[in-house]
Amino acid sequence: MTFIAASAAMGGFLFGYDSSVINGAVTGIQKHFAVGTAATSLTVSAALLGSAVGAAIAGALADRIGRKKVMYIAAVLFAISAVGSALPFAIWDLAIWRVVGGIAIGIASMISPAYIAEVAPAAYRGRLASFQQAAIVLGIFVSQLVNYFIAQGAGGKSEGDLGPLQAWQWMLGVMVLPAVVYFVLAVGIPESPRWLVKHGRDEQARHILEQLEGPGADAHLREIEHALSTSTKVRAKDLMGRFGFLPIVWIGIALSMLQQFVGINVIFYYSSLLWQSVGINQSDSLLISLSTSFVNIIGTVIAMLLVDRVGRKPLAIAGSIGMAISLGIIAWSFSYSTGTGTNVHIPDLQGTMALVFAHVYTLCFAFSWGVVVWVLLGEMFPVRIRTGAMAIATAAQWIANWIVTVTFPTMRDWNLSATYVIYACMAVLSLIFGAKFLKETKGKTLESM
Repeated sequence: MTFIAASAAMGGFLFGYDSSVINGAVTGIQKHFAVGTAATSLTVSAALLGSAVGAAIAGALADRIGRKKVMYIAAVLFAISAVGSALPFAIWDLAIWRVVGGIAIGIASMISPAYIAEVAPAAYRGRLASFQQAAIVLGIFVSQLVNYFIAQGAGGKSEGDLGPLQAWQWMLGVMVLPAVVYFVLAVGIPESPRWLVKHGRDEQARHILEQLEGPGADAHLREIEHALSTSTKVRAKDLMGRFGFLPIVWIGIALSMLQQFVGINVIFYYSSLLWQSVGINQSDSLLISLSTSFVNIIGTVIAMLLVDRVGRKPLAIAGSIGMAISLGIIAWSFSYSTGTGTNVHIPDLQGTMALVFAHVYTLCFAFSWGVVVWVLLGEMFPVRIRTGAMAIATAAQWIANWIVTVTFPTMRDWNLSATYVIYACMAVLSLIFGAKFLKETKGKTLESM
């Protein structure tokens, strides 16, 4: 079971790798194509628009052709994007290949947690579902590690030459290797029993359930059959309610958007550029990005150990409190900065505080909203509307991610401290939302949702 969940979560690894690898490459891209802030932010964020599309289509595609085949499609798109991004002839060409990779990210971000939730026993579904976030943060860490060593091989600069290509091109191209691994692993795992039952392949489903759960397989198969027999094919109107969507769908959308509006991906997409702007050289800024990614892994491991013991809601609330405090301190630190854009300077004390609490903030996000949101999205929706509702919520997450990513450079130029005040307010809002609207799902079967 662990191997199956880890194999499916390889999509999360590529999700993390592809979405954050641009962090180390952005300086090289700027200098190679001689572009400014606006073009850079659009190129960085281009993948996120593709991700919204991928997430939106993944649910219907998974229901039609199966979970495994959708994983194959994502793996192929990841590989194509890696090669194209490494060999662009113009900035707009790079943006197109980033969109292709973004579609793969969106598909993987939806299919991996949905698949894991469907094959995992209820008793430790949260722990296995958290493999998705663990894989994401591992992908982020590995991308920063690869970026750092590639840059070192090119004189510490992403625009430096390394053989026939510049360092930033190698950074983007290396992703073809884990894409191939993802495809191979997807071939070796079983199809979702729920998808098989839904398509009249009960014997195959029983065989897989027996492998996964042992003696309780027959009872679980009957439960799945009953849940599916009392439902009809999901249609768009089945997701609709009094205020546009059903309340549970709105909760999923709000969860997804709040996860992004606290500003976490500013750390993973722009931290190298941010630390360079306050006087840290490019090589050291890449090392700081690597350390932040390592803290992200630690927080995710903590969440994996606690999510089925403590529960989803307590972790979310605790993380919101930690994020709000950390972001407030970061905002205070940057209030002492002088200059604008990439020429910001900050006193040593405040600079140290900003650096320390950027790591604390990352830790608080990782053990809470980083994991909890993906776990909840995979399990909170009724079985009849699960893939459709999850596709909508995941698409909303990518749209929110795009908004944060494309606006940060401009907001940084406007007022860096005020930008982090806004993120802190979003963390406070996530605390209020979690306390009022989140329902605990620990230990419940998917059919009982």
